Amino acid sequence: MRATEDRVHSTLDDLGELLGADRVLTGDDVLAQHGADESWHPPAAPDAVVYPRSTEEAAAIVKACHGRGVPVIPFGAGTSLEGHVLALQGGVSVDLREMDRVLRLSVEDMDVTVEAGITREALDAKLRPEGVFFPVDPGADATLGGMAATGASGTTTVRYGAMRENVLSLTVITAGGEIMRTRSRARKSSAGYDLTHLFIGSEGTLGLITELTLRVHPTPEAMSAAVCAFSELSGAVDTVIDVLANGVPVARIELLDEVQLDAVNRHSELDYEVAPTLFFEFHGSQDDVASQAAEAEALAREHGAHGFVWTADESERRRLWRARHRSYEASRALRPGARAFTTDACVPISRLAECLLETKRDIGETGLLAPIVGHVGDGNFHVAILLDPDDPAEVERAVAFNERLVERAIALGGTCTGEHGVGLGKSKYLELEHGPEAVRLMREIKAALDPEGLFNPGKVV
Repeated sequence: MRATEDRVHSTLDDLGELLGADRVLTGDDVLAQHGADESWHPPAAPDAVVYPRSTEEAAAIVKACHGRGVPVIPFGAGTSLEGHVLALQGGVSVDLREMDRVLRLSVEDMDVTVEAGITREALDAKLRPEGVFFPVDPGADATLGGMAATGASGTTTVRYGAMRENVLSLTVITAGGEIMRTRSRARKSSAGYDLTHLFIGSEGTLGLITELTLRVHPTPEAMSAAVCAFSELSGAVDTVIDVLANGVPVARIELLDEVQLDAVNRHSELDYEVAPTLFFEFHGSQDDVASQAAEAEALAREHGAHGFVWTADESERRRLWRARHRSYEASRALRPGARAFTTDACVPISRLAECLLETKRDIGETGLLAPIVGHVGDGNFHVAILLDPDDPAEVERAVAFNERLVERAIALGGTCTGEHGVGLGKSKYLELEHGPEAVRLMREIKAALDPEGLFNPGKVV
């Protein structure tokens, strides 16, 4: 239920006094920008957008909204894929882009504390001269606060883990406007409940993340990349299974089906063979990366690899991953004017081939144009269904396909979403995946931490 117009206006007056009129915006363009993300869901604009510059200002914003029953929707870069930032009940979108500082870096402790609005690429630019890096790489230049809120992962998860493994501590604004730190900077702790991981993946429904303390890693001495094509999709997946089973410490291992590879070729002006393809990356010493590449090549050839093109050239490696990170744009270019209905699933590695092959058959039978790309080292893959949003029959086919994909993944011991998150789009699948008891407990946690239901209402549970 939307807050009344009088309550909203009174709240905006309070926020104007707190922040100044230049940081409380109600123009149509800015509201439209903050009422849509990269998902296929219809937009839902907030009543206003505010820009805090400190944790204290963010706390005052939440307190003002809470006092009058006005919803609060955290906003990072707007790159989410399941309707996370849609203001379903109006309210105030809290855009954290002006909170983008590195607050502290300790190379000795291998950690860094940042404000939630700093983006992944901006952080990388700050860390690189110090000989360290933050490994979680979802592709999009998302904010670190948004990445924690959605439990993001990406291409390097197979070696370095996702946000859950790389966040040490959070500063969070509670529903009452209080500032809370979830834990200390110590690498381990047995002191109380694990509040940090409670907020990671909560998608802005439990609190507003304003600061993060993150693990960083030494920059590898050497990095190399490889591209490997296969006659059959199953050969690529079997290679992944063998690479992991043999303990080859790959830093990235990505799968592109032939449709996605063709799109990447066209969009990034590459000339790779149009076939199911694996992209690899290896980290370590010069000898390490050469040895890892040789072992991966031998395993790939056992499963019908056409070739194995390996390079230690930095510009070539960056070119390869730049093309991979632009796969979403490349997919959309296959059908100009179409909207991308994006979805993802994740299954145990042993069931990945089965899930992927059934999904490919399903795509063929429905007649949808839907490239597949995946972080297959952890069993996660994405499908971008390109459709005309004004064609009800095509949208219906896409929705039905997505439901079958989710049910297939869960039946194989997997999840409805490996990294996109639940948001608005996948909330109805939580009970199928977790059971009614677990979902009931999630709702009880939500009610305990946000009794008025003002943080990002209508999402997750």
